[in-house]
Amino acid sequence: MSEQKKTEEYKVSGEDLMAKIKAIIREGNARKITIKDKDDHEILSFPLTVGVVGVALAPVFAAVATITALATECTIVIER
Repeated sequence: MSEQKKTEEYKVSGEDLMAKIKAIIREGNARKITIKDKDDHEILSFPLTVGVVGVALAPVFAAVATITALATECTIVIER
């Protein structure tokens, strides 16, 4: 039986990016998060596994913070 991937996309401004990423992680049902710039180029992509906790996500949050400082508009693609 093949498993079908479901994706969702959200367009957010740079200042709302970190809050949206944290909300998605809290939901707990995302497998992978990809961040794209306004020209649809992939900036960052990271998998989420069941056992991932805050310490493991610290480098990801640092990268997202850097993107937040530089980006004006991003698209978050969530694979569930």
